[in-house]
Amino acid sequence: MLSQRLTRNFPDLRTLLAQANLKVTPEDFIADCLKKSLMVTVGLNIVLTLMLLKFEKSLVLLAISLPVIYFVMFFYFMNMPKTIIKTKINEIDREIIYAGRFLLVELSAGVPLFEAMRNASKSYKYIGKHFNEILERLEIGMPIDKAIDEVLEITPADNFRKIMWQINNSLKTGGDVTIALKAIIEQISKEQMIAIQNYGKKLNPLIMFYLIMAVIFPSLGIAMLALLGGFVGNIKLEFIKAEPPFVGTLFLIMMFILFMQFMFLSIIRSSRPGVEIE
Repeated sequence: MLSQRLTRNFPDLRTLLAQANLKVTPEDFIADCLKKSLMVTVGLNIVLTLMLLKFEKSLVLLAISLPVIYFVMFFYFMNMPKTIIKTKINEIDREIIYAGRFLLVELSAGVPLFEAMRNASKSYKYIGKHFNEILERLEIGMPIDKAIDEVLEITPADNFRKIMWQINNSLKTGGDVTIALKAIIEQISKEQMIAIQNYGKKLNPLIMFYLIMAVIFPSLGIAMLALLGGFVGNIKLEFIKAEPPFVGTLFLIMMFILFMQFMFLSIIRSSRPGVEIE
């Protein structure tokens, strides 16, 4: 079976699926990606065929682009677990400082670690799911150090790993959990401030790129196109009575602007650190 053969080329897929909380086998996930890629490729094939026939273009380009579209869509769907993991990391990082301080206050007040994690799971939506996974293992009699280790294996957020590793290490060595927890919270807080500063520096060139490619370039392009058409006389400037080549050019420019808008927003969204500013 093709999906089973492809599984060998993605050795980390099982771990990624577990971290993304997708309860499917790697073989089933790859098979699903193959089906989705085929459906999208067929849909795009119909649209591109109609466009090429309308503008009386050769269908040779379509035959060349179909395999490319299929492989691009396949790898797009294969990267969905990484996208889900990235979202989960950002969700956890938004709550990690508050949840860590919540645990610190609870433990400093003499609340047992089990009850402190239970209270935190009720107070924080995203990070609480991982606390619940630890609590579920503790309720069936699993030792706390093993329960934490198992959850950390399928937890993608490094900051959550740091906090729980410090707690687990303190439990194993008999040290004071609150001291280790306070130190790691301060460290994570400083790292998040640095991430916010780096994000602000990264925005400047992105905004400049966006202004040039999505605002200045299309505006000047349309103006130059209209000016050129006025001099040459081959392009009518009346939009209502516009000739097909001019309409097609405007359509391509519009699609380019929409693509740039989508790409810019995607880059901004993906590069933004999952930090909740106090």
